[in-house]
Amino acid sequence: MNIIITGGSRGMGKAMAFEFAATSSHIILCARNVEHLQKTKAEIVDKFPACTIDVFAADLSIKTEVESFADFCLNKFTPDILINNAGIYTPGNTMDASEEDFNKMMNLNFFSAYYLTKKLLPSMIAQKRGHIFNICSIAALRAYDGGGIYSISKFALNGFSQNLRHEMKPHGIKVTTVYPGAVFTDSWGDFDNSNNRIMDATDISKMVFAASRLSPQAVVEEITIRPQLGDL
Repeated sequence: MNIIITGGSRGMGKAMAFEFAATSSHIILCARNVEHLQKTKAEIVDKFPACTIDVFAADLSIKTEVESFADFCLNKFTPDILINNAGIYTPGNTMDASEEDFNKMMNLNFFSAYYLTKKLLPSMIAQKRGHIFNICSIAALRAYDGGGIYSISKFALNGFSQNLRHEMKPHGIKVTTVYPGAVFTDSWGDFDNSNNRIMDATDISKMVFAASRLSPQAVVEEITIRPQLGDL
């Protein structure tokens, strides 16, 4: 399989890359930090030498860099699976957050997925198959204290995902929206998760991988996954 994963150097993106690498896929990873990308590539190739890994460093909050990444991908292959995972979290209530923070959040959390998908979709439609995973958040389902601008960006991604699913039905392209709760990634800083209060990134990667393995006539439209003890 040919797979594209944004936000692929760490956290959930890295976990998903490892999950698919076990199938000897050709994977393209994108993230901002080239050193993190190269480190992740080396780790994957060391464990799964039959897997082909390409990396591309880009700031996907910038439209021209999204388009450059899309061109890089299309010069390699037509994707079977696209995982829109790039994102950032900045706390801030809707009316208190700075315009700069809000725009950055919208550009990375929503518009990166929109522009990348739009550029790649014609080739996927031409091959009459494909699977798009949009990694949203439970913040895309309801408002919560202190996370207004993040929640809005994820609501936008959710709306895009729902409409894309509707529009792609006749083209044989699946769309799955993923709503993770708290996942232990770098964004949690020095949070003490020694009691396993929040989920591991592999919990998400396993669900995404399983959803990708169904027959062409079946699609998992939504995946909601939370910590066993509930949201924080």
